[in-house]
Amino acid sequence: MRLFKFGPAGREKCGVMVGGQRFSAARLFRDYDEKFFGSDGLARLEKAVSSGDPRLTPIRNADKIRLGSPLGRPSKLVCIGLNYAKHAQESGMAIPPEPVIFFKSTTAICGPNDPVVIPKNSVKTDWEVEFAFVIGKKASYVEPEQAMDHVAGYLLHNDYSEREFQMERSGQWVKGKSCDTFAPLGPWFVTKDEIPDPHSLHLWLDLNGQRMQDSNTSDMVYKIPFLVHYISQFMTLLPGDIVSTGTPFGVGLGLNPQRFLQAGDVVELGVEGLGTQRQVAIAYQP
Repeated sequence: MRLFKFGPAGREKCGVMVGGQRFSAARLFRDYDEKFFGSDGLARLEKAVSSGDPRLTPIRNADKIRLGSPLGRPSKLVCIGLNYAKHAQESGMAIPPEPVIFFKSTTAICGPNDPVVIPKNSVKTDWEVEFAFVIGKKASYVEPEQAMDHVAGYLLHNDYSEREFQMERSGQWVKGKSCDTFAPLGPWFVTKDEIPDPHSLHLWLDLNGQRMQDSNTSDMVYKIPFLVHYISQFMTLLPGDIVSTGTPFGVGLGLNPQRFLQAGDVVELGVEGLGTQRQVAIAYQP
């Protein structure tokens, strides 16, 4: 299944794709969040779809309605750094002997086609196409062999980063990762059964029509089962939590000369099977 949310920011409703058509699931579910995933929401929604539940209603003018993040605000948005070998190389860093873990504030989450706001005092706002997975059931001290049982599905994430905040201002990376609009998600949450091999997906990003990132999830250093296992040794992952698996080479930081976003730039990106995003960069306005 493909799940999405639609409507004005802060008032999004639940939706589901059925046979290529968009249906509202608002009469069945208030949100696709921790409660939804933790109470067999996916199974209940699948049953409603397969039975033709009349509470699923077609969305009129669906192509003209704003899409929000397909998931409700999770307890955690966990990110993996330097998880593509060539990206580590372009960043001037070694491949880490263990996964690099950092967080993005969940207030950074926005819709897949919302504008990206260049933060106040920013001079180095950068792009990062990423493949993310979503936890379907609580994961604590999980072994790699059971890890995929805890994964509900996948979605596209643009891990925007302010490199000066991240790398030149001391402290944790989270400062350069958590600005408002720095985590566009979607357009769809795609259930696990729809993606036979998540480790063999094309992912790409264009800036003003120029291809900047072009790679495959097969290049990830640490794969999903190990990441679930590894992260769950240090924290409990809850239903609806998102883990973003890192970006391939081609970010602005790694170019020579370096290049960062300016107001008016258009960023387009996608992951095979997970849809595409489009953001227009705008300057911060108080």
